[in-house]
Amino acid sequence: MVISRAHNSWVPFVTFLMAFMLSAFPIPAWVQWGWPEWVLVVFIYWVIALPNRFGLGWAFILGLLLDLLQGSHLGVNAFAMVVVTFFAMLMYRRLRMYRLWQQAFIVVFLVAINQCVSYGLQGIGSNVSGGIWFLLPAVTSGLLWLWLFVVLRGIRRAFKVT
Repeated sequence: MVISRAHNSWVPFVTFLMAFMLSAFPIPAWVQWGWPEWVLVVFIYWVIALPNRFGLGWAFILGLLLDLLQGSHLGVNAFAMVVVTFFAMLMYRRLRMYRLWQQAFIVVFLVAINQCVSYGLQGIGSNVSGGIWFLLPAVTSGLLWLWLFVVLRGIRRAFKVT
């Protein structure tokens, strides 16, 4: 019996590229407070959909690329994405069984963890205080999940990514 591999392994990387482009999109300063964490949400989808292909190593690499893109301290987003990916990998089977709105609540929680870790690491050695507004991207990312999950699942099924 011959097992054929899908030749569509490039599809997730195109979605990551789109997420990086949306993260670098020039937006006004007042919108930046609520701008979703595009790369993290897309990566959470692929961790849930294909946990055998995307894990902690890819989280670290994408986090470093996000650090370079955003100009933040090197390793902050990488560490935060590794932490979130660890939790997503722990419960990916349960996440698959939840309804879409329940998954959105979990995504809000995961992005909030990412925000807390990165905000805490960036705040070391500085007087950063902005209240609780740094958690607003978690809420918008959870709302984004409702649409993004349907789109990415459609892309994955159309290109037969396994």
